[in-house]
Amino acid sequence: MKKIYWISALAMLLIMAAGIGYFIYRDHSARIPKDIRLETSDGEVYDFGKSEKKIKLLEFIYTNCPDVCPITTQRMVHLKKQLEERNLYGKRIQFITITIDPYRDTPDVMKKYAEAFGVADDENWFFLTGDRKEIQKIADTFQFQYRDPGNGFYIHSTFFYVLDERNRYLKKFPMGERFDTREVLEYLEKVSS
Repeated sequence: MKKIYWISALAMLLIMAAGIGYFIYRDHSARIPKDIRLETSDGEVYDFGKSEKKIKLLEFIYTNCPDVCPITTQRMVHLKKQLEERNLYGKRIQFITITIDPYRDTPDVMKKYAEAFGVADDENWFFLTGDRKEIQKIADTFQFQYRDPGNGFYIHSTFFYVLDERNRYLKKFPMGERFDTREVLEYLEKVSS
C-alpha cells in the first residue's frame, strides 16, 4: 500500500512539474505574429513585421477605462521621462499602447487619449487600434484576457509586457497601482544594455 502511495505522489508531482514547465515555455516563446498590422493614432499603418528593432513596452488599454488603464499610462509617462534621462527612450526603447475596444477607440480617440497624457506627438510611443481579430491575436499571444460584459466596461487582465527587438516576450509586470516604476526601470536598463 505504501508503495502505491509513493508512486501516485511521484506521478502527481511529475504531472504538476510538466504543467508548470509548459506554461513557462509558452510564455517565453510568445511572439507577436509578423503579419499583424494595426493603425496608429495618426492613421498610419503599424506593421509588426517591419517594426523597429527596439525593446518595447506593450500595454493594452481602452480609453473608457475608469481605473487601471489611465493609472498605467500615467506611470508609463513617468517611466518615459526617466528613460529619457538615461538616453534609452527612443534610442533603445519604445512604447506601444493597443486598445482592446477598437469600435470606440478610433485613431482620433486614441490621439485624444495620447494628448491627455502629453505624448501625442511622441514618435517612439505608438497608440494603436484596428481590426478586432488582429488585436485579439496579439492579446492571445501574451494570454492577456479581456471581455465586454455588455455594459462597455471591459473586464481585463492587469499586466503589461516587455518585448525584445523581435517582438518576443521577455517579462510581464502588473498594471495600475501595483506598477512599480523603479522595478520596471531597472529591468529595462538591464535588457537594453
